[in-house]
Amino acid sequence: MNRYSATIQWHQNNQNFIDNKYSRKHSWYFDGGLKIAASASPLEVPPPYSDPSAVDPEEAFIASLSSCHMLWFLSIAAKEGYLIKGYRDKATGFMEKNDQNQKSITRVILHPNVTFEKTKKPNQQKFDKLHEETHNMCFIAHSVKTKITIEATFEIL
Repeated sequence: MNRYSATIQWHQNNQNFIDNKYSRKHSWYFDGGLKIAASASPLEVPPPYSDPSAVDPEEAFIASLSSCHMLWFLSIAAKEGYLIKGYRDKATGFMEKNDQNQKSITRVILHPNVTFEKTKKPNQQKFDKLHEETHNMCFIAHSVKTKITIEATFEIL
């Protein structure tokens, strides 16, 4: 069993609180020492009570799904002898009502664009199969109810 942790910290800093007019800015601390500025999403809590420059939980959720997919894709492609020169995903998540009428990120679309070295390049069918295998390996994707769609493209250098 592997254990993961994060520390989330917020301070009231003498702000109004009971009237719900307080800053949602807080910090995320990770075991490697990284500190990230976080906040409620400005789409959910308007500024100045949120900080649009900070990472919000919704963005982090989408990034986590995308990152897990990318890491597995790179691993599988390397084992198959493909030389990846670049990988970029502009992932998109959708906040909607779920079947229980609760706000939820119901679906995420990954848009990976992968650049291969021309020495060994996949055809479209093989490329799609690599992403299918990748999705089946991603433990973050296995951990959520969110529908995940992959709309991948590739190019050859």
